[in-house]
Amino acid sequence: MIDTALHWLGYGLCHQLPARSFFAGGHQLPVCARDTGIYLGFVVALLVMAAFDRGRRRSGMPPAWLMGVAVAALVAMGWDGVTSYAGLRATTNLIRLATGTGAGFAIALVIVPLLNTQLWRSRSSEPVLESPLEGIVWCATAPIAVVAAYWGGPLLGVAYPIGVGVAILVTFTAVNLVLVSLIPYFERAFGRLRETWPALLCALALSLVEFALADWLRLVLLSLVGRV
Repeated sequence: MIDTALHWLGYGLCHQLPARSFFAGGHQLPVCARDTGIYLGFVVALLVMAAFDRGRRRSGMPPAWLMGVAVAALVAMGWDGVTSYAGLRATTNLIRLATGTGAGFAIALVIVPLLNTQLWRSRSSEPVLESPLEGIVWCATAPIAVVAAYWGGPLLGVAYPIGVGVAILVTFTAVNLVLVSLIPYFERAFGRLRETWPALLCALALSLVEFALADWLRLVLLSLVGRV
């Protein structure tokens, strides 16, 4: 039952090729190594940024040097994917995981200030990860997350794929929460985290609809290919 749920969670999001995916406790993770890095990286980056924020709800974009790091991380993932798919070079699941994690960190760097801008009645205009120390710690956390996911994750057994499934839900819900918060009823309407539950439920529901549509689209495309 767990394998079935995780399979359909990632079915429309990823190719799910066994050779490019991790396993733990006999269970295949719901998405490939690169996507695993994206979703876990996003959640880890989110937690680090929340720890540094300490309730200030900083809404300013991060310093330019951090944005440069984020762009470089996205380029690295794109380069790894394109060159390996084109047959120009070989890659490994560790490289896929590492570049995906960097991309997840980069996405969080943009999503957090957008959420703080859109959700809260009271917020700070200070940049997220404003101090150099915060930025350095944030950057240093990425390789630690890669090491933990690659070598430590498989030791967790079935908890590892379940954790990745939760990370997928968190990532999609956070991104969709930015869209939901554009609705006038929700825009800058909250003072405390516990008050955001209606918006969170809407974002989660939107995520589930997206998963279902992505699954359906993949099934349709495979059916069409099978008829050719």
